[in-house]
Amino acid sequence: MTHRLEKAMGHTFSDASLLHTALTHRSHSAPHNERLEFLGDSILNGVISRQLFSRFPELPEGDLSRLRANLVRQDSLHQLALSLALGKFLRLGEGELKSGGSQRPSILADVLEALFGAIWLDAGYDIASAVIVRLYDKMLDAIVPGKTMKDAKTRLQEYLQGRRLPLPLYVLIGTEGESHAQQFRIACQIDSLQIQTEGKGASRRAAEQIAAERALERLIES
Repeated sequence: MTHRLEKAMGHTFSDASLLHTALTHRSHSAPHNERLEFLGDSILNGVISRQLFSRFPELPEGDLSRLRANLVRQDSLHQLALSLALGKFLRLGEGELKSGGSQRPSILADVLEALFGAIWLDAGYDIASAVIVRLYDKMLDAIVPGKTMKDAKTRLQEYLQGRRLPLPLYVLIGTEGESHAQQFRIACQIDSLQIQTEGKGASRRAAEQIAAERALERLIES
């Protein structure tokens, strides 16, 4: 089953035990992924720092630090983890499983960092760096120097306000799954442009952000 995750990340492990440990939460068993998370956090910060340093040679240290903080924060890692369907591969204890741990942003973010650490140990810095850069490619490309990185709902609101259009309406379409692991389906409606997109996430906020991002993509394409 984990071969699908390896394919999505672009790395096949030579040492499968590293992948196994990276996906193991402390609630499940030992060895768990906290030491790999520590390692992955370090390489993530280093790789993102190098990318920002190279891409934006005119930016001062303070601006680079703020950009890095936005890219490596929990919300950003959580979105990347969702794009990999990482929750399907976690090894959680019964309590965490029942309480929806497989969709909890903090757990998903930590596991993704642990995977970065595991890839570093398995194949070295260059391979781990390439995986991180590939996953972060869209986020890095979206950076406009001098502008604060904003979430999708804020960017969509500003886009519409700049064109004197009504703000979007976010509507709960429904929920899926058991109460301890619900998935929310949210519609983002822009009636004046006859656009409606949907997002699904472990919280209403996460689903709204995904729906807003898809609405932005539609607007840019049109």
